[in-house]
Amino acid sequence: MIRVLLVDDHEMVRMGLSAYLSTQPDIDIAGQASNGQEGIDLAVEQKPDVILMDLVMEGMDGIAATAAITKKLPDVKVIVLTSFIDDEKVYPVIEAGAFSYLLKTSSAAEIASAIRSAAKGEAVVEAKVTNKMMQRMRGAKEKQPHDSLTPRELEVLQLIGEGKSNQEIADELYIGIKTVKTHVSHILQKLELDDRTQIAVYAHRCGLVK
Repeated sequence: MIRVLLVDDHEMVRMGLSAYLSTQPDIDIAGQASNGQEGIDLAVEQKPDVILMDLVMEGMDGIAATAAITKKLPDVKVIVLTSFIDDEKVYPVIEAGAFSYLLKTSSAAEIASAIRSAAKGEAVVEAKVTNKMMQRMRGAKEKQPHDSLTPRELEVLQLIGEGKSNQEIADELYIGIKTVKTHVSHILQKLELDDRTQIAVYAHRCGLVK
């Protein structure tokens, strides 16, 4: 039997969830709480397997409650059930220890399925939330110093890494030797390096050499 605690400040939401989930043969309602602090107290008292946690509640919100519960009861799986998918809600509650993230547009059957998955250690995350997380991960890639170089400066850096002289670079790129020297000067300035040798070392260290 999966013991579930409901934490939501809307009584009708709790009543609706409780009514449906109580019809499921493998789910038992361990209690209901109307705010985060009540949720923490009931979680410690009842030690449920899964908690359905709203985010926006008066008093202590779902983010703070999730952090406190997962710290006190690390085996409890907190499923966020909310109407919000904005950055200020999604990332903090996941960092706080939320196991799954569902929207209140989910059907009752989908919520019950997510509860069963959580009990088995399988997370369920709303597709819209997954997309936001992936976008954030892609945007969070650490920028490299050479990202500030122009395409031509990057070409010059790579050729220096290959051991080519200024004249060889000028011949290969069909530009003047003075232009090459200007590019080298900009590369040194942007990467905060002292000489061509350091440019070559940088190119190899960053895997920029063809």
